[in-house]
Amino acid sequence: MLEKIGKQTIKFKNLPTILDTACIVGPKEAEGPLAKYFDKCLEDEFWGEKSWEKAESKIIKETVYSAVKKSNIPISSIDFCFAGDLLNQCISSSFGLRDSNIPFIGIFGACSTFVEGLGLGSIFIDGGAANNVICAASSHFCSAEKQFRFPLELGNQRPQSSQWTVTGAGAAILSSTATGPFVTHFTPGRIIDMGIKDANNMGAAMAPAALDTLITHLTDTGRKPSYYDAIITGDLGHIGKEILIELAETNGFNIKSNYNDCGVLIFDKDKQDTHAGGSGCACCGTVFSGYLFNMLQSKKYKKILLIATGALMNATSSQQGESIPGIAHAVSIEI
Repeated sequence: MLEKIGKQTIKFKNLPTILDTACIVGPKEAEGPLAKYFDKCLEDEFWGEKSWEKAESKIIKETVYSAVKKSNIPISSIDFCFAGDLLNQCISSSFGLRDSNIPFIGIFGACSTFVEGLGLGSIFIDGGAANNVICAASSHFCSAEKQFRFPLELGNQRPQSSQWTVTGAGAAILSSTATGPFVTHFTPGRIIDMGIKDANNMGAAMAPAALDTLITHLTDTGRKPSYYDAIITGDLGHIGKEILIELAETNGFNIKSNYNDCGVLIFDKDKQDTHAGGSGCACCGTVFSGYLFNMLQSKKYKKILLIATGALMNATSSQQGESIPGIAHAVSIEI
């Protein structure tokens, strides 16, 4: 059975395995450097729907069904679904999956939601409450801009520190019986708030939370950064990535050689004009479910520390002058 080690890390004994994954992305992501790793690339943001929100629900629905199909497990054998998104009350997930007939646990960790789902799903499997669970997360550039910043119709100029919310969804099936890759540890994060209020500089707001979880995980497990082939954060982007490297070095941890960020990997900054890089629940979800899972399957990576980051704010908190609390959850995935 699972056990808690150190301050806040959960070590799994009956190791949950990542059986299969699926991911669908929008047209912007399809033009990026990771396009060949995605299961489906959409030609437009609506995908035949009448609104961006309905399109996002369709994306997560089809991604979940695709993951189930690829796993060769009957959907009736999926014990629980952990899913979430960025929209108020997680309507993309709940509306998209309302006909799936899978027991549904809606979760919210902002852009850290995908790894939060992997961690919680792993607890259910290692604890004997489930044999198969699916974890999913989605986001959509147009719906996120509409809710968190400005409607696209206003044509507001985006500052260079802003990030591009990934349109898409990622899903992973965890199982109690398979040969890996395995989820070996889960380090839930603490809420870290350094007083940053700029909603167009999410990388700076989330980097301190990523640092806190990274240090906690390494301390709890007794590992060094070099233990991992890759340490990957969820969506700090170019600015947040550089901040985390500097903060880690200040605290005695050198991560330069094996660290990268999903928000940096998914877009070509120079060719695609995405400013500081990618963000959103689907940023970590699609990059892991596509590119990183492929790297694990091919054994180019055998040990990954995936740290998904999130900004726990909404339009109301920003309008009231609140700062932006950050969160980061980590899972260790090993072959």
